[in-house]
Amino acid sequence: MKDYQLIVIGGGAAGMTVAAGAANLGAKVALIEKKKHLGGDCLHVGCVPSKALIAASKEASSMMQAARVLGAEFDGRDHYQTTKARVDRARAIIQDHDGTERFEKLGVDVYIGEASFQSPYELKVGDDLLIGKKFVIATGSQPTIPPIDGLDDVPYLTNEQVFEEETLPESIIVIGAGTIGLELAQSFARLGSQVTVLEAQDTFLPREDESVSKLLRSQLEMAMRLKIGININQVSEVEGRVHVTGEIDGETVTYEADKLLVATGRKPRIDELRLDRAHVHVKDGFVDVTSTYRTSQPHIFAIGDTIKTLPFTHAAGEEGKAVVANALFGLWNKVDYTKMPWITFTEPEVFHVGMTEAEARERHGDDVEVFEAKLSEVDRFVADRQETGFVKIITRKNGKIIGGHAIGMTAGDWMQIVVYAMQRGDKIGKLSRMIYPYPSRSEAVKKVADLYWRKRLFNSPLTDLSRKYFEWTR
Repeated sequence: MKDYQLIVIGGGAAGMTVAAGAANLGAKVALIEKKKHLGGDCLHVGCVPSKALIAASKEASSMMQAARVLGAEFDGRDHYQTTKARVDRARAIIQDHDGTERFEKLGVDVYIGEASFQSPYELKVGDDLLIGKKFVIATGSQPTIPPIDGLDDVPYLTNEQVFEEETLPESIIVIGAGTIGLELAQSFARLGSQVTVLEAQDTFLPREDESVSKLLRSQLEMAMRLKIGININQVSEVEGRVHVTGEIDGETVTYEADKLLVATGRKPRIDELRLDRAHVHVKDGFVDVTSTYRTSQPHIFAIGDTIKTLPFTHAAGEEGKAVVANALFGLWNKVDYTKMPWITFTEPEVFHVGMTEAEARERHGDDVEVFEAKLSEVDRFVADRQETGFVKIITRKNGKIIGGHAIGMTAGDWMQIVVYAMQRGDKIGKLSRMIYPYPSRSEAVKKVADLYWRKRLFNSPLTDLSRKYFEWTR
């Protein structure tokens, strides 16, 4: 039996943030991870391997295009082992940064095993019984598998297995057109697979601004078959191939492929924790918390994918920072999700922060202005031959920024200044007064911000007076 001032359950992004922060402040900390290595799903089966796959597939696609121009031959399918090695390399390097040794050097006791509450203050990990003053639940999430007839009888992949595939499938069906499904679908298509994406919702990427999702859909449909609003009612295996049958627009359709990837969302991984023994309330499958991440037991906190907030690694990290202060010092810190950005790493890339145009108009009515510029108006994108896309910044009429959206090459990088401006409470005019190196992609933001001043200056009484003066003095 060991006593700790703080016990962190889950060694992913959220849990590691809490454990490292608390240990650096001098607390006696235990960190528990069910799987063999720290890092969580983001490192092993999520963000990191998917981005490595995206990068490798982009390069393979470029090489195939160049080969066609030169009359040569290059097939990404023949080089999938190289692609897989790149994914494995990325995971291995980052794993070294976040390994057990790092936390042990900080004085954290790391336990590898499955944790379960025995009481509100007792936790069992294997044969060890741990006593804690405070607890943080950060066990992450797992794939949600839809109740489709026949699915359990067919071999299918989720993000937890797809990166271990040794060969690239000739064809693949992806059920789910969310972030995970689209990123993986585009990667497979670029490597040479025939890809079909099936989405039950009638709206494509409903959380994104409608103009952004419309453009992305048109771009993706150039490389894959994308069916939105399909009601899938059966999955079967026929002669080694997967058949997916459903209804779309009143018509029965069947699609077939060599492989099936299910990417229909995620749910908290909390079933084995025995939260009932700790008297921690669960609501709609998520740990029920206050805005400061306290559960129904004030000494037990929950963050990351276990709670119903934004399901992003960077959101979990921010929640972790808040919980360190709340758990150790009794503070009431919380994250402002209205300024939390996210990116969909397709090509073109999609960036989102704050309200969409529809949300802004619903909440603020006529007190909304929208400023938009095409990337084809920005010299760097023209030079790069990457003109597809645009930037949209949404403000109140006083210039306060309430939303920022972009679709285009590396949008997630050059739009970050909009997040900074929103967090500072700056108005859009300040973005115009910044100096942007020429030619850089960030000038797309300047183009949009300049529209604000043009509207103010060139449609004002002062401008009318100026024009009359110069006409008079000619």
